[in-house]
This record gives sequence, C-alpha cells and structure tokens, in this order.
Amino acid sequence: MAEEPSREAVSQFVERFAGVLANSGVPTMSARVMGAMLVSPDGTLTAAELAESLKISQPAVSGAVRQLLQVSFISRERLPGSRKDHYRIREDVFAAILERRNLALSEWESTSRSGAALFPAGSPVANRLTEAADFFAFIHADMDQMIKNWRADRHP
Repeated sequence: MAEEPSREAVSQFVERFAGVLANSGVPTMSARVMGAMLVSPDGTLTAAELAESLKISQPAVSGAVRQLLQVSFISRERLPGSRKDHYRIREDVFAAILERRNLALSEWESTSRSGAALFPAGSPVANRLTEAADFFAFIHADMDQMIKNWRADRHP
C-alpha cells in the first residue's frame, strides 16, 4: 500500500488536474474546486476549507461553487451538528460533464443542418455542413451509448 502523499504533492496534482479541465473549457476556479474536492477523503469540503486548501478568497470559492451547483457537478448539504454548508462532488461527475458536452453536439448538429438547408442541395457549402451535421450526430449517438454503458457497468 502506498503511503499518504505530501500536501505539496496533492496541491501540485490538484493544479495539474485543474489545468487539464481548464484547457477543455471548465472555468479555472471551478476546475480547481473540483480538483480539491476529488482529493478530499470523503468528497466534501466547506467553503472555508476550499479557500484554505486552494489559497484563494472566499468570493472566488463562492463563484466557483455557485457555478458547479448550477450545472449539478456538486451538491450542497448540511452535516448533522454542523452550521456550515458542505459541498459534495457528484459521484458520476465525469459522466455528467460528458453528458453536458454531448448536448452541445446535438445543438451543433441541428445548427449545421439548418445552415445546410440554406444552400442548394449538392452545393459545396451544403455538402460541408451536412457532413458536419452527420459527424456530430454520429458522435452524439456513440457518446450517449458509452455513457449508458458506463453507468450500467458501474451500477448494475
């Protein structure tokens, strides 16, 4: 069994992980909060704990938490005997992230199809937009099935 990592090693991991999420479109502070919550032993942290561990201000935590709550990546709860809000990372957060991204693919498809309809059938522009729409539809269907398969395998 590996020994517990140092605080510095954990902090470096959180920043690397947040950087990866940020590079894929997750706002930086929200990505950092998600990283910190992932390495929390029970998956919950208070706003004060997040601010302390990430060395950021309470308003920065508040904004990140608000955004993560809005997209249902975390939940707010009160633990028995506590007066503070505790934030818990959603168990299937990465499937949820990909579901949201998959919804975008559906919008890209419909927008591409509506654009293709503006041009004469068979024209280079209509063909290009139709191919884009077909690609987005293909990826959307595969991603949807993969998420369903993942959940079925994880929670039979």
